[in-house]
Amino acid sequence: MTRLGAVTFDAMGTLVAIEPPAPRLQQSLERRLGLAVDLGHCEAAMRVEMRHYRAHCAAARDAPALAALRLECSSLLADALALEVSGAELLPSLTDAISFYAYPDAQPALERLAAAGLKLAVVANWDISLHDVLARLGLVSSLDAVVTAAAVGASKPDPRPFLVALERLGVEAALCVHVGDDPVTDVAGAEAAGISAILVDRSGRAADSLRDLAELATRLGVPA
Repeated sequence: MTRLGAVTFDAMGTLVAIEPPAPRLQQSLERRLGLAVDLGHCEAAMRVEMRHYRAHCAAARDAPALAALRLECSSLLADALALEVSGAELLPSLTDAISFYAYPDAQPALERLAAAGLKLAVVANWDISLHDVLARLGLVSSLDAVVTAAAVGASKPDPRPFLVALERLGVEAALCVHVGDDPVTDVAGAEAAGISAILVDRSGRAADSLRDLAELATRLGVPA
C-alpha cells in the first residue's frame, strides 16, 4: 500500500484476550465467600454479565459511571448465580474473574510498525479503563492514541470512534488501515469511516484474513 500513514487496531481479539473467566470466578467465590458453585453455572452467569457489559460499556465515560457499570454487572451476576449476596459483595469476585493478557505477537507487531514511522492507535468498544489495561500489558509505548467507545459516546461499527482516531493521529482516512477481528464492528465500521480494513482471524477459517499479527507488516508492505 502506498503512502500509508497510520494503522489502527481493535483491542479484544486482536491485541488482547481474556483468560477464561468462569474458573477464576469459581475459585474466587470459594476463596472470598466460601461458596461452592458449579463451573457450568459460573460459565452461564459470566455469559450474562459479559453480554450486559458489551451492551453498556460505551456509557462508562468517567470513573463514577464505570464504577456504576461494574456494580450493575456484579448485581446481574449475583442474580444469574442465584446467590443470596449483594452486587457489592460479589464485585471483588467479578474483578478476580476478569484478567486480560496480550497476544505474544501484539507488542512485536506494534513496535515494528512504529519503527517504520507509522502512527498507531487503538479503537475499541471498551470503557475508559482501556488505556490502563494496555499499559499493564506493556502495549502503550508504541501507541499515539487510545480511543474508546465510552470516551466517544458511540460504539463501532458507528464510524465516530474511527473518525476521532483519525483526528488525533492527524491522518486522512485514505492513508490509514484498521486491523481487527470482527467483520462488522471492525471491517464494516472502518469502511464506513473511509478506512481500509484487514481482518484478523486467529482460527484461520476466514478467507483473505491474517492468522496473526506476525503477518501484518508484510501485508502492509512494511520493510523488515
